[in-house]
Amino acid sequence: MSAITSSKSGRALAAAVTAITLAAPLAAHASGPGFAQCRSTAAVDFAGTIVEAAVATPALSTLTSLVVAAGLADALAAPGDLTVFAPTNDAFGAIPGTVLDAIGKDLNVLTAVLTYHVVPRHVDPRKPVTVKLETLQGQTLFAGWDRDSGATMINQSKADCTAVRTTNGTVWIVDSVLLPQFR
Repeated sequence: MSAITSSKSGRALAAAVTAITLAAPLAAHASGPGFAQCRSTAAVDFAGTIVEAAVATPALSTLTSLVVAAGLADALAAPGDLTVFAPTNDAFGAIPGTVLDAIGKDLNVLTAVLTYHVVPRHVDPRKPVTVKLETLQGQTLFAGWDRDSGATMINQSKADCTAVRTTNGTVWIVDSVLLPQFR
């Protein structure tokens, strides 16, 4: 990963990613259901893989396109028990086009961003305390319930209370793109 950001374009991308992260409006995390209500919301079963669930969800078409472009579709369709925090099209739309284009053009950066959304085990982030989650990318996500907003949070991203359970894992819809740190 250091080779990616040791270049001038990598440092520029890292600066842009940092700016986006810091500028993310906290107001986007509107009050959600209370903790007990969110925690008791049952998962929806989908009779297919994570990739098939994403393809079947129009609001995840940008994510699906990027997963295919990165060559990660087979890995996300393989047997296992993954947890994917899936940003919506609106989440990707909140990223300036030049930054999204730069991410999409660098396979290493794209792979790092996408695998930062994947935890290699089953996770239910609806916890009353914050928990650390190691991602496939190698960095840590923080998940838990935000008492102020009443939302389940993954880093600074709000997660939907309803998970989609697939044949090879669980998908949680999130309202922003999770961005790893680029060193």
